[in-house]
Amino acid sequence: MKRRTFLTIVGVSLAVASCGDDTTATVSSKELPDSIKAILAKPRYAKATWSLLVGDVETGETFYELNPDKMALTGSTRKLFSVGTALKTLGAQHRVTTRVHRAGDDLVLVGAGDLTFGGRRIDANTVQFTDFDHNDANSLGTAILTPQDPLYAVNQLAEQVRKSGITTVTDVVVDSRLFTPYRVPNGNLLITPTLVNENQVDVTVSPTQPGQPASVDYRPRTAALRVGGTVDTSAAGAPEEITLSNRGLVDCIGSSDCSATISGTLPQGYQAPLTNSATFVGTFRIEDPDAFARTAFIEALQRNGVTVTAGAVAPNPAALLPERSALTDATAVASFESPPFEQDARLVLKVSLNLGANLALSLFGVEKGATTIDTALAAERQALISEFGVNGDQFDFPTNGSGTPDSKAAPRALVALLTAMSKTEVAKDFQACLPIMGTDGSLAHTGTTFPGKGHVFAKPGTTITAGDDGQTLELKAQNLAGYIETKSGRKVAYALMVNDAGPVQDIAADVGAVFEDEGEISSIIYETL
Repeated sequence: MKRRTFLTIVGVSLAVASCGDDTTATVSSKELPDSIKAILAKPRYAKATWSLLVGDVETGETFYELNPDKMALTGSTRKLFSVGTALKTLGAQHRVTTRVHRAGDDLVLVGAGDLTFGGRRIDANTVQFTDFDHNDANSLGTAILTPQDPLYAVNQLAEQVRKSGITTVTDVVVDSRLFTPYRVPNGNLLITPTLVNENQVDVTVSPTQPGQPASVDYRPRTAALRVGGTVDTSAAGAPEEITLSNRGLVDCIGSSDCSATISGTLPQGYQAPLTNSATFVGTFRIEDPDAFARTAFIEALQRNGVTVTAGAVAPNPAALLPERSALTDATAVASFESPPFEQDARLVLKVSLNLGANLALSLFGVEKGATTIDTALAAERQALISEFGVNGDQFDFPTNGSGTPDSKAAPRALVALLTAMSKTEVAKDFQACLPIMGTDGSLAHTGTTFPGKGHVFAKPGTTITAGDDGQTLELKAQNLAGYIETKSGRKVAYALMVNDAGPVQDIAADVGAVFEDEGEISSIIYETL
């Protein structure tokens, strides 16, 4: 994969999608301020369709509305539904426990859907995130890695196994039967119950002197994958040209010669886009998480003095799995507890983590007895209608919990969900999980000079599609939805959506400008209500 600078910005997903325009504009219940009308009338939006709904979460009073019942592509505002239902159902303090069981002469590592699984861990109750997450490294052209060891959990489990008195085992098998693994259309991303470093290998490259090899490092380091290749340091000011093999995908995990390469050039004095970091960050995505976790755990066992007869690098031997009923408290020899689910929700919503949104949907599904993506989606739909009062005709989530390319909703559905969430026991947690305009997450660099800075708690959602010619890009949807604590002391829920906002030549500039316009509209709502 050859990285292109400014391929995208935080919250943007690339997809091929369409959304019909079959709703007639409605008249606002309260006249939109001229300052908002001026933004909607910009030449950029000459062929665009805007929709907006703003309502008081306490009284239910509607303030501004424009096309409030129009179905539109949600982009990542879809995550408000998947994470919100999971947070309300599981509870903010819900934790999952990953256990290791003794099964005859083997060990079974049972995946529990722990999103971070020791990575990002500050302490038992807190995980760390950055405004530029490693999950977006290849599309953003940059990332800021959290400093924690992604092998922390497997090391802890291995230490407990040794302390239990076990010194030798024949083999290790990873159990991912919590739910049926599946892929979502958003990047063909694989969702599994067992994750190490969110199923990625991070690669960092630092330039040295012109004509000399750059410094290349990667994590986690395991025998499952060797990262090779050479990046040369070019002269200051030269373009950065770095290529990740196989488009950044690793599909050879479990074979003895599994490798990936990084090559190209990085200029002396390099500054990464967006972050201005002196280090390039890219990622390889692991396509066989179970075999990857197995190798990492076997190596951790070996470091702790436990001999494993089977080779560390091999396909996961799922045929060795005993019946799930045989894995009881009596057979458990080690356990690792996740942080509270509120921390997962915060991570997912702050940085728009697609993997985590779908994992949240699956954990919600498991709680409801649904262990496939289709049954989890059906259970979520039922809950949104019956428990949250969202009109089933105003949302359609056919394939995934993260949004792009096919999730649709009307502003009224988003506001209904947000209003219902504001009345739950997890209301404060949910709001705290949202990006704060001008402050953190995917809104950290939006609206930094607006009066509403720090008062807008909202999830962005962007969908960029290929143009009719297959070569150009179109901004199909750009949305913001969340809460605003207004200047007068109200708390409102709002959904602001724009469809068909025109061509995109430079994603950072063009989409960033729409982000800023929607931030300004949000700030006007803050000031006028």
